[in-house]
Amino acid sequence: MQLELYMLKIYRKREERMNNEVECCETVEIHKDLVKIVEEKMPPEEQLYDLAELFKVFGDSTRIRILFVLFEAEVCVCDLAQTLNMTQSAISHQLKILKQNKLVKNRREGKSIFYSLADDHVRTIINQGLEHILED
Repeated sequence: MQLELYMLKIYRKREERMNNEVECCETVEIHKDLVKIVEEKMPPEEQLYDLAELFKVFGDSTRIRILFVLFEAEVCVCDLAQTLNMTQSAISHQLKILKQNKLVKNRREGKSIFYSLADDHVRTIINQGLEHILED
């Protein structure tokens, strides 16, 4: 239920943004001092690409759901599959992507593999994104 309300709010915000017209300058005037400052501060293209790739990982609701589960506890694939009502295979595929992007880590305990958040940055990124979309 909470996820449905969350998704509805996202769609409404998306509609609002699409309905807003983009305003442009009436004349072309380059502010060279500002452009120079921005160019000096801009990260290298490779870092920008890597950052964009990282944010693509957050673009999948299944991966977001997995991260929310991992906010609460370290769990094995079986627990995730049960909690999210998905197959272990589907969960494993998403965990592989999350692990490749250093968002989750795992450890073996007997025959089970337990997953947890890689670090507190993951929680911070998700929480700030959630805060942003819930702003009025």
